[in-house]
Amino acid sequence: MAPQQLFGLFGGLCVLSMSIASFFWAQGAKLVMPFAWLEMVAVGVALLIYARHAADQELIALNRGTLMVQHTSGNSIETVEFVPEWVIVEPVTGGKSLIELSGQGQRVEVGRFVRPELRQQLANELRRAVRVARGWQPCAS
Repeated sequence: MAPQQLFGLFGGLCVLSMSIASFFWAQGAKLVMPFAWLEMVAVGVALLIYARHAADQELIALNRGTLMVQHTSGNSIETVEFVPEWVIVEPVTGGKSLIELSGQGQRVEVGRFVRPELRQQLANELRRAVRVARGWQPCAS
């Protein structure tokens, strides 16, 4: 669910909850309204925390002599660029751990959003792509 859809759903939930609370408040149940507000604040905070990280991602792109890794977490964006000729691809600790890309004095871990059992496949695909990129030569014009 996109954050906009989520907040639309939250707005509908607020209207429904406050309508029910207002009905019971009018019937004399005076403690219903404060608890309804408390509930809406708690749900709102939880949705804000969720929405902050709903768009987290890792982007790995190989374009003409540059391997770019971009990791987005909340409002933070970290970008690392490598020359494919110098990149080393290896697991951090074992076959199902995160994958470390290193070279030129930089290193970055990737694979946070890949299921552990598929990380080895990702590492193999990255190795293959880097080998192919090493063979690329710029076209003379």
